[in-house]
Amino acid sequence: MKRLRIGVLFGGRSTEHEVSILSARSIIAAMNPERFEAVPLYIDKNGRWLVGGSLKRLVGDDAGRTYVYLPPDPTQRSLVPAPDGGESPSPLADKGRAGMPPLDAVFPVFHGLNGEDGTIQGVLELANLPYVGAGVLGSALGLDKIYMKRAFAAAGLPIVEYLAITRRQYEHDPDAFIATVEQRLGYPCFSKFANSGSSVGTTKAHHRQELVEGLKLACSFDRKLLVERGVEARELEVSVLGNDEPQASLVGEVVPAHEFYDYDAKYLDEGSRLLIPAPIEAGVADEVRGMAVRAFQAIDAAGMARVDFFMERQTGRILLNEVNTIPGFTRISMYPKLWEASGLSYPALIERLVDLAIERFNDKQRSQTAIDTRILQAGTDQ
Repeated sequence: MKRLRIGVLFGGRSTEHEVSILSARSIIAAMNPERFEAVPLYIDKNGRWLVGGSLKRLVGDDAGRTYVYLPPDPTQRSLVPAPDGGESPSPLADKGRAGMPPLDAVFPVFHGLNGEDGTIQGVLELANLPYVGAGVLGSALGLDKIYMKRAFAAAGLPIVEYLAITRRQYEHDPDAFIATVEQRLGYPCFSKFANSGSSVGTTKAHHRQELVEGLKLACSFDRKLLVERGVEARELEVSVLGNDEPQASLVGEVVPAHEFYDYDAKYLDEGSRLLIPAPIEAGVADEVRGMAVRAFQAIDAAGMARVDFFMERQTGRILLNEVNTIPGFTRISMYPKLWEASGLSYPALIERLVDLAIERFNDKQRSQTAIDTRILQAGTDQ
């Protein structure tokens, strides 16, 4: 069997750049070398694409790195040395296109803007390359918290009450929006910017001053903002895997080290705990797993996603929080740990995701992209 060249695409112009590096490192280390040739593809914080052998070399600013780009040419399917080699030498620059063999698939490992939002997925679509995870629409809906919630509501899924506003609208009359939040949602509440992940820019407000400060922070990241009602709840998570017939893993529970599961609690503070399986009744677990699949389908996700829920402590009511179309993917991240507890090992999960990417790509190739020219001729003759 031919070894597949898999480009592991990571980094990017995002507040979650460093988290992406951790995920990519774990994936590359776990790839089956008999089946895959891992090709680390790093996008630096300036948006430049680089290759250079190992992930360590790429991130470490080694002189052997090569600046490249992926042309929107469906017949090419390979990286091309950049015309201007950038600040470092380009050892492949003189070899032209023959210097880089074509890729068989790409594994995007981004979290947040410019990678998880459909941007990179659009580039890969134009290049006609199979890639792991959701397509352009699913990725865009999965990152934009406002439109994701609208898709959930349209599918009849229960969500936390929220208010949305643009940065310009808020800055035009902040007092009016603050008053509306206090009247309709009250305290505590959470302020966020729409296109975010890993809880970056999320602030819990217990009173007006904290809400003002939280919205100011959110305004610095995005033009779209939202505020959610605070919920006293347990935090449940489910991993979903598949394309047209997705499957849900066991349910896990996050017990955060902080007041809520913010960036520090997720990545810096070791006090947070992951309970797998979550200590909940079997009937509740089935309800959550079924809702996770429905949420996955509501945004047209594919390949993988982690679906997050709130379980209200007083009522036991389940509320859908969000879908993460490219969840954290280190060995200790919740997404792979849930599948491991469900019987699918970390290396096997990576193989399955590549297989799903190729399956989805092959299915898409069945769709017509051109029409019979006789139809056009008939139209001009009339």
